[in-house]
Amino acid sequence: IRSSHNLSPDNIIIDPVITTPCEPNPCGPNSRCREVNGQPVCTCVPGFLGSPPTCRPECTVSTDCPPMEACYNQKCRDPCPGTCGIGAICQVINHNPICSCSPSFSGDPFVQCNKI
Repeated sequence: IRSSHNLSPDNIIIDPVITTPCEPNPCGPNSRCREVNGQPVCTCVPGFLGSPPTCRPECTVSTDCPPMEACYNQKCRDPCPGTCGIGAICQVINHNPICSCSPSFSGDPFVQCNKI
């Protein structure tokens, strides 16, 4: 917070002017401003990447992620956990989980694979 004064033409203090470098926030969306030595310092909020004023989520669509991951809640994650049934194998192909039963097993890979 900085304080200065408005002066009348004969140099009489009229009223103090208080400036706060972070109000209004100069940093842009998804960012945080903190004052350091009277200057605004901008950073992206946790969970966002880049540099203000262009802080962005890790992903918005799965193609923003590596091919072996998919975008869930703006984060790149392995899409396999919890997707396939008991004893099934999960493979990720182009961001998509593919469930299958191992050789010598049969069944619905989304429910359960059983030994033949």
